Amino acid sequence: MKIIERALKEGRTTLSEHESKQVLAAYQIPVTREILVDDVKDLTAATQEIGYPLVLKACSSEIAHKTEKGLIKVDIRNNKEARAAFEEIMSETKGVEHGVLVQEMVKGKRELVIGLTRDAQFGPCVMFGLGGIFTEILKDISFRVAPLEKRDALEMMQDIKGHKILEDVRGMEAADLDMLADILIKVGQIGLENEKVKEIDINPVIISGSKPVAVDALVVLE
Repeated sequence: MKIIERALKEGRTTLSEHESKQVLAAYQIPVTREILVDDVKDLTAATQEIGYPLVLKACSSEIAHKTEKGLIKVDIRNNKEARAAFEEIMSETKGVEHGVLVQEMVKGKRELVIGLTRDAQFGPCVMFGLGGIFTEILKDISFRVAPLEKRDALEMMQDIKGHKILEDVRGMEAADLDMLADILIKVGQIGLENEKVKEIDINPVIISGSKPVAVDALVVLE
């Protein structure tokens, strides 16, 4: 893929969030609608195209842990708030090559993590689990070696302790398991077809209504 080749030519081992999602989108994985902006004069056009409420995020292959660093501004509701958030993010990230992602705000209480690691023995392995900020604490995840069939993907979802989160619970509709299975299969496919991809981390995947959407993503190269 051109995005991966370009990053490697530039000597980078990580893709930015926006680049990572472009890789996912090329495999028909649902991602947030977003526009990358690096100049305040392009901000209004971007906010109008995506529509409020919005999320603004620093976007750079050099920045990790955006939440902890205060580089994500959520629930932005008008031009004034958007401009203030944009200027704050730009001033906080001086010295690194970056832009600001103007992103739709995806609503949903259930957060999942989907990923890929390249095992020395087994090759690309797909991961599924409970996502969001508690991923590392809960460690409620399952793995399968790629390539996955639909049956494998559906089994993976049932393997986690918190699998009931995918059912209709507390007035929330059941998650679309077919769509989730498709994402898991395609993540495995990315690993099989792009040997330079070392890791993929899609966290969170938010269940919006019943549909999963990749809200943040990181692709690591080797």
